[in-house]
Amino acid sequence: MLATLCLAAAPAAAQSQADLPAVLVSRQAAEALGISAGSVVQVAPPDGSTARDFRVAGVYEPTPDPSRLGNAIYAVRLHLPDVLDLTRPPDAPKGAESVDAINVRLKPGADALAFSREVNARLPGILARPSVDAAGAAGPFRVLERFHLAIAIVTIIASTVFLVALTVMLVDERRETVGILRLIGLPTSRVLVQVMIEGLLVASAGSVFGLALALASERVINRFFQWRYDTALLFVHVTPSVALECVAIALPLGVAATVTASWLLLRRNALRLARR
Repeated sequence: MLATLCLAAAPAAAQSQADLPAVLVSRQAAEALGISAGSVVQVAPPDGSTARDFRVAGVYEPTPDPSRLGNAIYAVRLHLPDVLDLTRPPDAPKGAESVDAINVRLKPGADALAFSREVNARLPGILARPSVDAAGAAGPFRVLERFHLAIAIVTIIASTVFLVALTVMLVDERRETVGILRLIGLPTSRVLVQVMIEGLLVASAGSVFGLALALASERVINRFFQWRYDTALLFVHVTPSVALECVAIALPLGVAATVTASWLLLRRNALRLARR
């Protein structure tokens, strides 16, 4: 249950701290108010009508939320009965409260879509849907994901064109060596196989270097932006699936660029290749 409350450090409580209800305070709020575990705080609605003393049981790190990036999260977590006592109107009887939404956490591997369909079928009037679909197909993060995909596709295409052009220039510098191999009797297919193996080794070395650079800079980038925005959000995370996807793209492109450039060179006459 979410409610707007006011938090303030309280003077020493008259009653024993052990008798006070417990509350958790967000790290940002604790740092701003100088609160630590065991402190006594006052929590009240915005009008301050029903302020109550609470004992800080601990300080927690708020769940990272990209939509609140750059905003310090000042929040507390109370037991539900305490929240109801603070937010219930004076003339409202107990038990008349209602909720607008309930979050259900499923076990790892559970089918969220199947669960939501079952809930909708059993409880008419209740709308259940997976949290990943809560923002809809046009949600801000879906749009951002598609934007990143478009940038990635354009970057890969442009990089491939640049790689082919660079490889053509590098292979052209070795035209004399290729011409000698052709003159001593090596067939074109044999030279292409050798070039393909060489391109595979170079692409593999480049993939390993790129992954090592990404892993080395991952912690630096996260630490800097977490410090800059005061959040625990991970800005860069190289997962095994991301690494495999990068290798699966880099290796074929590297080999294809090398073979294409070499094939353009091998189509020339061997005597022209061997002559400077």
